[in-house]
Amino acid sequence: MKHILLPTDFSENAWNAITYAITLFKNEDSTFYLLNAYTPVIYHVEYVLGYPAQFGLGDVIRTNAQENLNETVSKIKEEFGINPKHTFETEARFDTLTSGIKAFMEKHPIDLIVMGTKGATGAKEILFGSNTVHVFKEIKCPILAIPFGFEYESPHEVLFPTDLEVDYNKTHLDILHDIAKSHHSRVNAMHISTGYDLTDLQEKNKSRLELMFEDTAFLFHDIKSMNILEGINAFQVKYKINLLVMINNKHSFFENLFFKNTINQIGFHLNIPFLVIPPKKIEH
Repeated sequence: MKHILLPTDFSENAWNAITYAITLFKNEDSTFYLLNAYTPVIYHVEYVLGYPAQFGLGDVIRTNAQENLNETVSKIKEEFGINPKHTFETEARFDTLTSGIKAFMEKHPIDLIVMGTKGATGAKEILFGSNTVHVFKEIKCPILAIPFGFEYESPHEVLFPTDLEVDYNKTHLDILHDIAKSHHSRVNAMHISTGYDLTDLQEKNKSRLELMFEDTAFLFHDIKSMNILEGINAFQVKYKINLLVMINNKHSFFENLFFKNTINQIGFHLNIPFLVIPPKKIEH
C-alpha cells in the first residue's frame, strides 16, 4: 500500500499534479491524502491576537476549504471512475504549506508527496516557486514536482544524475525502484566526469546502486564533460527523458546544484517531472 500526500490550493496547477499521481499509481493499492493548508488573506488585529471565534472567520474558511476538498475528490472519481485500489482522505489545516505538511506527516506514514509547481513570478526561467523550494529544503520525504501544464507520460526513461558520493542505502531510493519496476522504466544513472577516475568510495557506491536496481533496466553513463546542467540538458533531449531524479543529501551534488544560487539556472529546459529524494531519518 502506497501512502501519497497531495497538497492542493485548488489551482489548475495542483489539479494537474493530482491527475499525474492518480495515473502513475493507477494499478497500485494507494491511499491519497488531499491536504489544503490555508491562511486567511486578511486578518483583523484581534484575529491575529487570538480571538478568531468571535468573528467566525476561521470557521468559514475551514468550511470552504473542506467543501473544495470534497469537490476535488468527486471530480477525481468523475474523471477516473471508481478505482477499487484507491482510497481518498482529506484534511484542511489553518497553517502554512511546509508546516502543515510536517504536522500531517507526524500523524500519517507518507511514502511520497506529489505537488504541482511553477515559478512564483510566472517567469519561464524560474522553474520552482518559493513554496516548493521550502518544501524541498524542509520536508524529509520523497517529493515529485510536476511542471505546470505537463501532460502525463509513463516514466519509461528516467534520468538519475549522481556524483556517486552518496550512501544509497541511507536514502529513500525504494520509491524510484518501485516506480521503475511497475512502469518497466529504464533508469539512466549519469555521472558527469571531470577527467578524474572514480575514487574507491565512488566505485563502491556505483556497485551498490547497480545491485539495488539489478531487477530493473539499469544503465550507467559516464559522461565526460561540459558542466552538469549542459550534461543533463543534452541527455534529456537525446533520450526523451520522462522523469528526472536527484538525491537531496547534505553537501551533495543536488544541494550544490540546486540551492547554491542556481534556482534560476535549474529552470534550464526542464519541463518534465522532477523527483527529489532525501536521506533517511537516522533513528537514535
